[in-house]
Amino acid sequence: MQEKKDKSQNKLKISFYGGTESVTGANFVLQSEKTAIMIDCGLTQGVNFEPTSDPNRKSFPYNPADIDFLIVTHAHTDHIGRIPKLVKDGFSGQIFSTKQTKEIAELMFDDALSILSNEARKKNIDPLYEKRDIVAALSMWETHDYHQSFDLNDEFSILFKDAGHILGSAIVNIRHKETAKNIVFTGDLGNTPTPLIRNTEEITDADYLIMESVYGDRNHAKKLERKEKLREILQKIIDRKGTLLIPVFSLEKTQVILHEMNDLIEGGRIPSVPVFFDSPLGIRLTEIYQKQFKNFNKKVQERIKSGDDIFDFPKLTKTYSRDESESIRKTPSPKIIIASSGMSTGGRILYHEKEYLPDPKNAILFIGYQVPGSIGRAIEEGTRDVKIDGQMLPIKAQIHTVSGYSSHMDSDNLVEFVSKTADRVKKVFVVMGEPKSAMFLTQKLRDNLNVNAIHPKEGESFTI
Repeated sequence: MQEKKDKSQNKLKISFYGGTESVTGANFVLQSEKTAIMIDCGLTQGVNFEPTSDPNRKSFPYNPADIDFLIVTHAHTDHIGRIPKLVKDGFSGQIFSTKQTKEIAELMFDDALSILSNEARKKNIDPLYEKRDIVAALSMWETHDYHQSFDLNDEFSILFKDAGHILGSAIVNIRHKETAKNIVFTGDLGNTPTPLIRNTEEITDADYLIMESVYGDRNHAKKLERKEKLREILQKIIDRKGTLLIPVFSLEKTQVILHEMNDLIEGGRIPSVPVFFDSPLGIRLTEIYQKQFKNFNKKVQERIKSGDDIFDFPKLTKTYSRDESESIRKTPSPKIIIASSGMSTGGRILYHEKEYLPDPKNAILFIGYQVPGSIGRAIEEGTRDVKIDGQMLPIKAQIHTVSGYSSHMDSDNLVEFVSKTADRVKKVFVVMGEPKSAMFLTQKLRDNLNVNAIHPKEGESFTI
């Protein structure tokens, strides 16, 4: 008679191939003896890499053909940006996410392809991937709603919970059926309560938790404080008849800042001045947000039902073409320009920075995280000159930061999030943060909750 298999011997392995000791490039693999599940496959962002040093162009440290399933937490580029390359290099399994994540990812892929192809032509190198790789990836992609448990195979099941980070963002609970282990990947957690989307859901039953730490070592301004600070910055630039630049990420930050400005202008808290929404991708993503209002929090839903277009207000102009973008300079100040990219690593914001940052009557406002090595990070930290398109640019404009508009959970709330499952969790792996932030949060979790928190290095694997 065959002896019954000891469940304790059925080991799983988690490997950390990206998003460790760094905010970007999320890429994790969970393996059993029979199944390999990848969670996220993102671009490393923040620096204009040369072809020989670009980590995004390197071969994957595993065979993509050996990956059976890819689970996508949300559609930010640092979580999805290398999926078409994964397909190009041999992945042919299934991809799973929420419906909103897939819809947004399709736009993000096409926009990135245009940028990557232009860069490749300039450097006379092959693009990272091609349109056919995007088409192939989307053909493999299946969507599921929050709280709709589904089986990957006879070994694993998946459940998505709302991460409250961006539209469609999910906390991924992977359940190993035989051992009943719950391995939970947070993706990015939202800065709850947010102006737009629903709150981050609690996790109470994680056996192993892989969590973000972007703001693991600091807290955000209070919600009312951030809006008042935004109002004050807008009022000052209007009073001195300057131009305010707001570099934004096309996804979520753009929609949040439009919503806040709608509230301030239509509520009469600041005068109405020309505001330029200079991001074709941001405009298309905002249209997706407008269709998905059922995923917003109740307060915003009520405003929409009352007839308020929360992303539109008097004197807002959407600019689509490059000529329209460049003609913004003809509009007299005061004015406000909302443009991507959020870290000034490319996009139309660079043109506006060259035009307006040398003038002390102007200002720039950062409302999102700035990766080390990016132009945005250098400006935010107070450098007096920066190189844009090969030209050294003096920075004389005022520099403002309102961290409260981050869509990432802050330090105290990250600890609170873990506390809900602290009695059960066996290990917490702290990833997706700069080393200082991740290590601070790791120690804070140990000290405050007495949990076994670990800060893994890139390439490390752990048996669970």
